Amino acid sequence: MNDSTKKAVILVSGGLDSATVLAMAKEQGFDCYALGFDYGQRHRAELAAAIRVSEALGVVEHKVIQLDLSSIGGSALTDNAIEVPEYDDDAKGIPVTYVPARNTVFLSIALGWAEVLGAKDIFIGVNAVDYSGYPDCRPDYISAYETMANLATKAGVEGNTLRIRTPLIDLTKAEIIQQGMRLGVDYSLTVSCYQANEAGEACGKCDSCYLRQEGFKAASVSDPTRYAV
Repeated sequence: MNDSTKKAVILVSGGLDSATVLAMAKEQGFDCYALGFDYGQRHRAELAAAIRVSEALGVVEHKVIQLDLSSIGGSALTDNAIEVPEYDDDAKGIPVTYVPARNTVFLSIALGWAEVLGAKDIFIGVNAVDYSGYPDCRPDYISAYETMANLATKAGVEGNTLRIRTPLIDLTKAEIIQQGMRLGVDYSLTVSCYQANEAGEACGKCDSCYLRQEGFKAASVSDPTRYAV
């Protein structure tokens, strides 16, 4: 195996899932290049969390790309005029916390960096089991994106097949947490809340907080999340 096949770009948001993915990529022997986005999201606590996670898990480099998805809005995470809803077990359809085209934008930039690095693998923590119903977290989407990536890049055209790796895609939140605990992930470093305060304290009420809470309960692991009083 040459050096290029050991490199991977890991999308690291600062949340529970991406921290676990980073640890899994490390376990598989990849030299990990962490990629985060300052995209006009509601809070910046997750950016600080991503740096903490990357430092703790020993990435080669942590890069933050500046974007401004708030300029188009359309999501409670990028438009302060749209309220983040509390978890509702009876809610139907795609929630207002869906950010239009976010994973497509993020993966495109990850794809570009992977080409520059000579990396053949991109890891992303999408999940199709315990998630909020986002269309860009589904296996069909990832498969289609990987096909596109290999049609649209110099690397793909020259036969250096690029892979979009989704090790969490079929896992429950509890199973994700159990994997992370096995790998020594410190979940107290992470921030998952859609509307965490500047100190990184969670609201305890949004979809993401609910899924995180239920995951720790089901995994029989003490929840290290800091909640706002």
